[in-house]
Amino acid sequence: MTNSQRTERLHLQILWDWLREQSILRSPFFPVLFSLTVYLSCCLPYLCLDLLYSRLTLVRRFKIQPQNKVSWAMAWKCLGKIIHNHVCFIFPLSVVHWYWRPVSSPPLAPEMLSVVKDILACLLLFDMQYFLWHLLHHKVSWLYHVVHKEHHLYTTTFSLTTEYTGVWEMLSLSFFTSLNPALLDCHPLTEMLFYVTNMYLSVEAHSGYEFPWSPHRLVPFGLFGGAQHHDLHHLKFKVNYAPYFTHWDRLFGSLQGEDTQRKPRNLETLKRL
Repeated sequence: MTNSQRTERLHLQILWDWLREQSILRSPFFPVLFSLTVYLSCCLPYLCLDLLYSRLTLVRRFKIQPQNKVSWAMAWKCLGKIIHNHVCFIFPLSVVHWYWRPVSSPPLAPEMLSVVKDILACLLLFDMQYFLWHLLHHKVSWLYHVVHKEHHLYTTTFSLTTEYTGVWEMLSLSFFTSLNPALLDCHPLTEMLFYVTNMYLSVEAHSGYEFPWSPHRLVPFGLFGGAQHHDLHHLKFKVNYAPYFTHWDRLFGSLQGEDTQRKPRNLETLKRL
């Protein structure tokens, strides 16, 4: 083990030791509090940009659909839905999960290389699962109208629309998120870091902003979609089904890049959906 690897392992060990000392980690309230805290923390920077949108020209430069503005009514509607879902559904399920599968806290933290590999593996698994789930819910008309249509209420994505979903969609995605670390037998710290990474990437994909430092610009060969990729899905509905990576859409012929004719659907079009 190199000095760099020892340092990384030490940092992870310090973080893990601190987490193990927190009594709330073993509480049935922890999953729902952790979920809400991570989600709202990821949304907050983009919400601040939305508030500054009308005042700063610099912010408008990075907006994917600059003709559309996020209103307080839209934000509060999404926030109310999210809190309702967490309180009424995520919390009861987390209590059941806590009862049947108590929190594991091994004394040693994982190695950094193991963390990176496991998080990437979990993301790739989630990307495949969600792509297939998403494609099915667009191709089967009654599934789209009964389950998924609610998430497409807004053709202009903004951070809080990430979890603006119905109960079945929310539970399905939560199941995939919980299942993958268990399948790969990930360390509890890796599981938490995967959840944070997954949530950040999901919020970023719905943020409605395209920056020079956006994640897809850091991944070569167009392998990662990002906000532009997912914004097109909300505009056109029948393209870009994968949440993060682009290989499944390439394989199924549903990949579409940036569209220069980015015109929002009119009200009559939306009524026909």
